Amino acid sequence: MTGAGSSPRRQAAFRKGVWAEWVAAAIFSTRGYRIVARRWRCPAGEIDLIVRRGGMLVFVEVKARGDADALDEALTARQRRRIVRAAEAFLTSRPALRDLDVRFDAVLLAPWRWPRCVSAGWRAQE
Repeated sequence: MTGAGSSPRRQAAFRKGVWAEWVAAAIFSTRGYRIVARRWRCPAGEIDLIVRRGGMLVFVEVKARGDADALDEALTARQRRRIVRAAEAFLTSRPALRDLDVRFDAVLLAPWRWPRCVSAGWRAQE
């Protein structure tokens, strides 16, 4: 994505996303979670961060916006469904993790604001 054909705007958005994912990973690491995967991709979609603590596996969506008010609409129902499908694909690819409890979280970032962590932000049935 950051190749020669990418526009400066896309490159800046990519760097912002990587930075936001790094912040989210740091938050979960300080809370005792182990990073299982970052930016995991499959045909169903991408999961920004997958972390584990004990018997809990957490699929994390990270959103960074220039305006804190925009964060409330940052994660649509369609995106949540895509993340659930990608999580199912991840669990299929890692049978040893299938018996863990699963949770879907979001980390929302905006300039000059503390990161907002939404634990169990949605369920796989949504």
